[in-house]
Amino acid sequence: MFSKYKKSSGTAPAARLAAIKGKTVEPSAAPSSPLPEAPKSLRRPVPTASAQVIPDDREKKRKERLSEIKLELHKALLDNLNLAALEKATENDLRQEINAIAAETLEEKGLVLNREERLQLSQDLYDEVTGLGPLEALLKDDTVNDILVNGPKQIFVERAGKLQLTDITFKDEKHLLRIIDKIVSAVGRRVDESNPYVDARLADGSRFNAMVGPIAVDGSLVSIRKFKKEKLAIDDLVKFGAFTEEMAAYLQAAVATRLNVIVSGGTGSGKTTTLNALSSFIDDSERILTIEDTAELQLQQTHVGRMESRPPNVEGKGAVTQRDCLRNALRMRPDRIIVGETRGEEVIDMLQAMNTGHDGSMTTIHANSARDGVSRLENMIAMAGIEMPIKAVRSQISSAVNLIVQASRLQDGSRRMTSITEITGMEGDVISMQEVFRYQRVGLTPDNKIIGHFTATGVRSHFAERFRLWGYDLPSSIFEPYAAE
Repeated sequence: MFSKYKKSSGTAPAARLAAIKGKTVEPSAAPSSPLPEAPKSLRRPVPTASAQVIPDDREKKRKERLSEIKLELHKALLDNLNLAALEKATENDLRQEINAIAAETLEEKGLVLNREERLQLSQDLYDEVTGLGPLEALLKDDTVNDILVNGPKQIFVERAGKLQLTDITFKDEKHLLRIIDKIVSAVGRRVDESNPYVDARLADGSRFNAMVGPIAVDGSLVSIRKFKKEKLAIDDLVKFGAFTEEMAAYLQAAVATRLNVIVSGGTGSGKTTTLNALSSFIDDSERILTIEDTAELQLQQTHVGRMESRPPNVEGKGAVTQRDCLRNALRMRPDRIIVGETRGEEVIDMLQAMNTGHDGSMTTIHANSARDGVSRLENMIAMAGIEMPIKAVRSQISSAVNLIVQASRLQDGSRRMTSITEITGMEGDVISMQEVFRYQRVGLTPDNKIIGHFTATGVRSHFAERFRLWGYDLPSSIFEPYAAE
């Protein structure tokens, strides 16, 4: 049953593994259990918890030995498995083949494992062959949002906005580099001393960034932002306390009446999640084009064209930037353009698109407040090499951008929409703005959870008449300040 997944050698797994080590072993039948125990003659009595407690140093040495055995088994599997046939193999057949080779190697070494260790070893080997080794379990954990690797012995995860150190490690730097190379080679990229950093997208859509030596001093650095398979709707975000129903009603009117929106916030503050939720208010009849460095947006409309930028190849050619995609998008009759993140010279084309008939376009930027967001737009225009008077730059921004939604990750790990600010025009050389909603912090609980509530500022929306003409006659009570419940 396993022969189609093995390299054709005409010998059984035990004989092939023995041949690697220069020994002669009689072929044996493939085991039927996941990882069968070694024969009784090779077994050592396993002490129970009540009979004996294994000292910490012995347990540590045992784990290190198991790690070494796992790497040896992985190399043996690569030598014996027909990798070309793995793509067509069923999971069950592949697991049985891995278990057969592993069991024979363990028997040869006289190593006895308990049931839990055998099952864990089997899963680890399967992950090494088909997945990303030690990272595979974290990728499957739905509670993990980010995976951060600082060298082979230190792996952090983010859960509920808080970083936690895991007990998962790589064997050494070579093991970590092998997993990195496996990821980047699958998408036609490379990473080495001459090209020490790389961006890529995993098969499930997760964002992947790696930096290797000599730039990474204490071991390769890896960051994985996991892709959310189920996007959060507006109702979900209201339920989680990201904002209120009144704010949701206002945002629905803003998006439906084609205001140009910028979602601002820091890293991990929920900008993409907010952008996804806002896009649900777009009418299904509109043509939407999305442009991203790494495709993350999950729009549910029928007419969506998705574009993803591309880095240069090994020779430094073939790059397709977000600006290239944006320029081409303007020729593709879009009703709205959504840019995943504006961070460079594409800001010029984005503002021009917002100013020239593509109302309702949206993007995200990195900034700490609405006013900082406007300043960042000004800086990006300056860095693009466009020589314009500052008043002309601000006039372009004020006429293009209507709304800035500020998303923040607070110190207790919670994510909130801390401000919704309208851009109302120019007053002299300054862009005039008015905050419509904000998150009001009150204090901290004994366990350092933030106490606060959302409130309107009491300012009537600058776009109230526009909302009314489009059929969204919001009651004035939405804009009245309200205290915590």
